Amino acid sequence: MGCPNQQSEVVAVTRDTKDCSCTPPRSSSAFMVNSEIGAVLAVMRRNVRWGFHYTEDEDQLDHPLIKSFKEIRKQVFSWQHQWHTISPVVYLQPFLDVIQSDETSAPITGVALSSIYKFLTLEVLDLGTINVADALHLIVDAVTSCRFEVTDPASEEVVLMKILQVLLACMKSKASVNLSNQHVCNIVNTCFQIVHQASSKGELLQRTARHTMHELIRCIFMHLPDVCDNNQDSTQGGISNIGDEVSVPDNDPSSASKQQDNGYTGSKIELVGGPLNLSTDIPEVKMDHETTGEVGQSKNHLVAEPYGVPCMVEIFNFLCSLLNAVEYVGVGTRSNSLAYDEDVPLFAFGLINSAIELSGPSLGHHPEMLALVQNDLFHSLMQFGLSPSSLILSTVCSIVLNLYHLMRAKLKLQLEAFFSCVLMKIAVNKQGASYQQQEVAMETLVDLCRQPGFIHEMYANYDCDISCSNVFEDLANLLSKSAFPVNSPLSAIHVLALEGLIAMISGMAETISDGDQIPLLESDSSNLEGHELFWNVKCESYENPECWVPYIHKMKHIKKKLMTGVDHFNRDPKKGFQFLQGSCLLPETLDPLGVACFLRYTNGLDKNLIGEYLGNHDQFCVDVLQEYAKTFDFQEMNLDIALRVFLETFRLPGESQKIQRVVEAFAERFYEQSPDIFANKDAALLLSYSLIMLNTDQHNAQVKKKMTEEDFIRNNRRINGGEDLPREYLSELYHSICENEIKMTPEQGIGVPVMTHDNWVGLIHKSRQTAPFIICGSGVQINNKMFAILSGPTVAALSVVLDLVDQEAVLQTCIDGFLDVAKIAGCYHLDDVLDGLLVSLSKFTSLLLPMSIEESILAFSQDTKAQKSTLAVFTIANTYGDYIRSGWRNILDCILSLHKLGLLPAHLARDAADDLESNSEPDYVRSPLVSPIKPALAPRKSFGLMGRFSDFLYYDTEKPAPQPSEEQVEAQKLATQTVKDCHIDSVFTESKFLQSESLLNLSRALILASHEDENGAVFCLELLITVTLNNRDRIMLLWQNVYEYIANIVQSAVMPSTLVEKAVFGLIRICRRLLPYKEELTDDLLKSLQLILKLDARVADAYCEHITREIMRLVKANAGQIKSHLGWRTITSLLSITARHPEASEPGFETLEFIMLDGAHLLPANFVLCVNAARQFAESRVGDVARSVKSLDLMAGSSICLVKWSREAVGEEPETAVQLYQDIGEMWVRLVQALRKVCIDSREQIRNHAVLILQQSLTGLEGIHLQDETWVQCFDSVIFPLLNDLIEIVEERSAKEYRNMEGILILSLKLLSKSFLHSLPSISRSESFSKIWIGVLSCMERYTKIKFRGKRSEKIHELVPELLKNTLFVMKSTGVLSPNGSDGLWEQTWLHVKNLAPSVQSEVFPDDEPGTMAAGAGAVPEVVP
Repeated sequence: MGCPNQQSEVVAVTRDTKDCSCTPPRSSSAFMVNSEIGAVLAVMRRNVRWGFHYTEDEDQLDHPLIKSFKEIRKQVFSWQHQWHTISPVVYLQPFLDVIQSDETSAPITGVALSSIYKFLTLEVLDLGTINVADALHLIVDAVTSCRFEVTDPASEEVVLMKILQVLLACMKSKASVNLSNQHVCNIVNTCFQIVHQASSKGELLQRTARHTMHELIRCIFMHLPDVCDNNQDSTQGGISNIGDEVSVPDNDPSSASKQQDNGYTGSKIELVGGPLNLSTDIPEVKMDHETTGEVGQSKNHLVAEPYGVPCMVEIFNFLCSLLNAVEYVGVGTRSNSLAYDEDVPLFAFGLINSAIELSGPSLGHHPEMLALVQNDLFHSLMQFGLSPSSLILSTVCSIVLNLYHLMRAKLKLQLEAFFSCVLMKIAVNKQGASYQQQEVAMETLVDLCRQPGFIHEMYANYDCDISCSNVFEDLANLLSKSAFPVNSPLSAIHVLALEGLIAMISGMAETISDGDQIPLLESDSSNLEGHELFWNVKCESYENPECWVPYIHKMKHIKKKLMTGVDHFNRDPKKGFQFLQGSCLLPETLDPLGVACFLRYTNGLDKNLIGEYLGNHDQFCVDVLQEYAKTFDFQEMNLDIALRVFLETFRLPGESQKIQRVVEAFAERFYEQSPDIFANKDAALLLSYSLIMLNTDQHNAQVKKKMTEEDFIRNNRRINGGEDLPREYLSELYHSICENEIKMTPEQGIGVPVMTHDNWVGLIHKSRQTAPFIICGSGVQINNKMFAILSGPTVAALSVVLDLVDQEAVLQTCIDGFLDVAKIAGCYHLDDVLDGLLVSLSKFTSLLLPMSIEESILAFSQDTKAQKSTLAVFTIANTYGDYIRSGWRNILDCILSLHKLGLLPAHLARDAADDLESNSEPDYVRSPLVSPIKPALAPRKSFGLMGRFSDFLYYDTEKPAPQPSEEQVEAQKLATQTVKDCHIDSVFTESKFLQSESLLNLSRALILASHEDENGAVFCLELLITVTLNNRDRIMLLWQNVYEYIANIVQSAVMPSTLVEKAVFGLIRICRRLLPYKEELTDDLLKSLQLILKLDARVADAYCEHITREIMRLVKANAGQIKSHLGWRTITSLLSITARHPEASEPGFETLEFIMLDGAHLLPANFVLCVNAARQFAESRVGDVARSVKSLDLMAGSSICLVKWSREAVGEEPETAVQLYQDIGEMWVRLVQALRKVCIDSREQIRNHAVLILQQSLTGLEGIHLQDETWVQCFDSVIFPLLNDLIEIVEERSAKEYRNMEGILILSLKLLSKSFLHSLPSISRSESFSKIWIGVLSCMERYTKIKFRGKRSEKIHELVPELLKNTLFVMKSTGVLSPNGSDGLWEQTWLHVKNLAPSVQSEVFPDDEPGTMAAGAGAVPEVVP
């Protein structure tokens, strides 16, 4: 006896109903109904019972079930043209009667169900069908009360599967919106009962039933977002407002199955042959039918109206109750009870998760649903989260993750409890958690960390809330510690923890855009000015970052001080209060309210100490107790719940008097807020005491005889103002205390929070008063504070993991983490963090290991970790160099190592103008800035004879270098490419963009790093010079350190070396490049060149030519910028030294000629210096005579500058002009003094030319205003000394050394005469005139006595009288020489003249001219020069 198509129907159960949905033409609906009637009748006729009616008596009337089908069959085709007016109830009723009949067998019922399923899926019933709501209600009622006779297990399972099909099709039908709340609940009830029954049947039915249950939940809850607001509002009056009171999950197993006495007994599937014995303790979805008064009418209306929030609330409550039932139903066979294993909670959690996912944020918009999530669901999640099953934990975590995403703003304390008491507890392997559990917990934490804004919200809502734990900080520490492998290899948990840390860092880094300039870290300057009620600090707007960011910073600052106060309090309450007073968190004079709020709202206080303090008999403590009680809100709470909430915050003291004081305060507060329950506060006090005693009686193991319910009720008679309290009220209190103990002793687990029943009750109460949840968005405003907490643990963990792993993926993860840390540290200018990063990363580059060059290159090319670390080091240096301080030393250590390996490019660093100058520089300058050190250094080239011979021997014995292997070549190529990708050159070429402090640290690091070896020192010096040149605009910042370092090198050098060479030429290069831009630094720059003058003689000699050429380039490029005497003195000193150097004299003279030729760059500041330098070259015998002559010509040409300056002085102020004339005179004197020194040169051509130049300078300059004393000085220091020196040379020196001295004497006499006559107008006015005149005569007299080879010079003898006569005529004509003079000049003159030329007197002053002499004797006429 079975259905003909039973097998195919079974298969059809598993098909997706959506695939079968289609809309037939209206005209074919009649044929479809007729076809299904025929199918049912055919099966019924095959049944023995139904076939009997046809064989026994043909005239017997048909059975009502068959008759009803035949009646429809007669009319169905007459409806096809008016089908839309036919109520579906008419043609559905026979099928529904078959389904509900207990006379039908399973095959018949199955075919009838298939027909209904067909009508639903083919949309014979749709929204446009008349009376479709009634039809659906009848279908649901019939199917949920299906009754049939069981003939065999297979047929039974087929019917059950068809029931599931039809119910699911009802919910998926477009017309399902017409289903009432009650019918939807019936559908869920029926499906769940089949799920429960299927546990003893076939696997296919089990899976189908569970799948159908999931589909039903999805169909129902996917409509929650679409429920209209008026539907939501209407439910709030009809369904008990779960959120209005603090409640706990119903722990009475019988309460879930209590039925209402209104006729509705839930959905049942009755099997006549073998009825299903459903356990009476299986939860059901129930809608309240009681109709008493207006509220009852409202409820009745909700039951009948189209389904919406009411049924969803009841279904969700039902799903949560499944989890409660698991804990209390005893373990038995799977067919009779819900055994506690993974199956039931996983099934329930799966349904709940589907409901949450489909409902979305709308779940939190309905108070009843929200209350279920906040209380019942989350309490179950807390309990099952600690189950030993990793599968259950994984499901629980998925639900929590969804709830965080959708409803976190309304689950603040619940989420905190789950994170602290479940996830972190398991992740740290407390209480024997398995490895799988740890992994699931860690995965969940990492998934949370990956959520945008998660870490910011943890910090803002928990770490900055004084009544919450530091979730963010605890999470950071947990992940950091879990990432450390301790005496074990790296495991998946270690990697997960690392990923969590990096996710936290990445979450912060992603909120920062490249180039963002974020303010520096604000110090904790939220100074509490005066006493502030920290418990009353509120935020004006929790949505506006401008309000909540300062608020949480302030609260974090307060919390830090409070935590310090907590530590003091837990050691000594008195010292704790003193600290808080000193921190302005409590007033100077303690008040009860402040102390009470501290005890009430501060997290981490010792509950034993709180209890002892509150129970103290001291009046102040009593006042504190009263204020403490007032901080609780007991409205709409049962007494036992209120007592749990109160006692959860501290440990009740053991002394009876203290207990009395505490309970009195509680009772007074409870009565104050719930005056309708008790007649007076004494009744509340007595019943509270009674509850405490009952709690001790029921849960103390030493009490053998337990108090019964009757005993408890009897003990509390007539306590309510002489009246009894309601028995039901006392009974409820009794069962509550018996089932859940009030914990009088707080849990002692240190560091691991424990969530007890009372803790949960307290948490729900606390959630009323907690601050709103802040949605942080990007959270960029609080990154700085968070990073200060996170950076240390993260860097430590990354360093340890990077040290231990070799997998490329994990390596890259670590490197990415380092770079994210660097990004944040750079944005917040955290130089200490960046320095720490560089210290850590540089250790992994393998560049600092002591190995040979070949081994190092090979190891580096094969070490992925080293390559990635090196890239990271220079990425940080190039990107965040502004905020690197001591880390520059680590960077330079890596660069030096790469330099030693020869992996750096030929031109590592350039300053800005290198490319422009490269073509104009000579060969010796255009050498690579950085010469990488090769494995084998070439011998130094020698130019001497022995050196060439040594070279010859060396090359004769030198062996060819071995060719590198293919492996070495490939390693070199790979290492070079890696270094190229590092862009090391940018570190120095872009140093001009570094902030000043970082730049200064870079320069210091270069100086410190140069103490390794000479090659390293040379390399670092070149880099230092490059950095200096690139930062010419900030040269004052670097100059002192750079100069001192170069000076130390130069002054300590005793032999030529590369380091000294680089130091000297680097210094000149700095000066040459900076002089055009730094006028205020010109003197300091040029003064620094005096270091060259301090070089050891051997060193100076080795580099003299190159130094001179560099000085020449400097002068030619910057002569116009050099203005000071100090600067020119340095330049001319260097040039003067070269005058006697064979190689350096040529560029030295070229430089001097550039300065002096045509007075191009002569200034008053350098005139004397250049003249003296030119004298050095004139006297030098290194060059040819022509250069000495040119030097003298330069000296002569310089005099035109004196004329020019003298003329320019005419237009100046008198005082200025006088000073200028004086200065010009001084320069003129220095010029002729210099010339005078060359006049005694041993070379005839030079000294003769010098005398002529001197004579020209003395007598040929027109326009120079010389003072009288200047001429006197000239005679004393130039002319007379010159003549005396020449006489000494003739008398004392060899004629071979000084050839043809007669000619120079003649020239000098002419110079003497012409100079005297030229200066006569000036010197005649001087008091020293007589002395000068007598000196001239004496010189002439001495010259006449000079002998050459024993004979007097005829030329001189002839020349002297002529010169003397000419001089006397001039003196006579000007009146300077007169016989009437009173100074004795006349007598002295003729006394000397008689010795020289006796006849001259008669020629100049004949006796016939006494009148003339007399006339001229009176005054000396002025002679214009």
